[in-house]
Amino acid sequence: MISLVWPWAALALPLPWIARWLLPRTPPGRSLRLPFPGLALQSSRMAQRRSPLVWLGLVLAWLALVFATMRPEWVGPPQAERGSGRAMMLAVDISGSMNTDDMRLAGHAVSRFVAVEAIAGDFLQRRDGDELGLLLFGSQAFLVTPLTYDLNAVEQQLRGATVGLAGGQTAIGDAIAVAVKRLSALPQQARVLILLTDGVNNAGSILPQDAARAAKAEGVRIYTIGIGAQRMQVDDFFGSHTVNPSADLDVGMLTDIAKQTGGRFFRATDSRELAAAYQTIAQLEPMPQQRPSLRPRHELYPWPLGAAMLLWLLAAAGTQWRRGRRAGA
Repeated sequence: MISLVWPWAALALPLPWIARWLLPRTPPGRSLRLPFPGLALQSSRMAQRRSPLVWLGLVLAWLALVFATMRPEWVGPPQAERGSGRAMMLAVDISGSMNTDDMRLAGHAVSRFVAVEAIAGDFLQRRDGDELGLLLFGSQAFLVTPLTYDLNAVEQQLRGATVGLAGGQTAIGDAIAVAVKRLSALPQQARVLILLTDGVNNAGSILPQDAARAAKAEGVRIYTIGIGAQRMQVDDFFGSHTVNPSADLDVGMLTDIAKQTGGRFFRATDSRELAAAYQTIAQLEPMPQQRPSLRPRHELYPWPLGAAMLLWLLAAAGTQWRRGRRAGA
């Protein structure tokens, strides 16, 4: 179906004829001042007369130009957008401890945050149809990307984050509260929060247990992921010895938050377990969601605009050809 975006532009159709009627013609002797007194030009009807084909070309060119100004476009049938119905908020810990190099990725030792970037990035790319948002937290929690279907934007924001940007401590309760506030306006079955941290709540103004109760009241399911290896070799003045870099991880709190809200707790001691946690979360059942239908639109104005230019060029060429023949005669 063809529709016109600016149909009121058709009011410009009679403008050339109105201008021709309102503006009187000026005789050649008045429109051109000659340097010699007594010398005058003779008006030639033949010189002013145009070929009927030239007039037809000019009229058609004007009609095509006005039609192009009305912006014709082809509108296709309505097409419903496809979506899974999930609305997921990804809350990622960027406190100072996320720089600990106790994870391995592709055989190389990497920091916890680098592993999260790689595996969460792959997770995001597989969420086509989901509405996702990104929340980063350290000593403070702040929303980086509101819920959106633009998964590339979420991934770019995650890759652009810097450990320590939000402070060196961990405000888990504040992160949950910010996410719940953003998810509460959505259908209850769609509200999901994935919270990834490597520490214990030691900052913020809201206790994680209180935030979890608020999440439960709002129907937000929280999936918690505790990241960090359990054994790590470190070198110091006395030699090499094994330490537990995840000694501060509050597994009990994270398990309780997930259980209380209907989610699940995952322990990721390496990149393989982290990937497995994301794969399990990816198996959430979709909830049908009505999304607005779209009608594809394709602009058609370049065609009448090009036709108008071509017709004007042909009319000008025809006029010059007739003048050349008359001059030769």
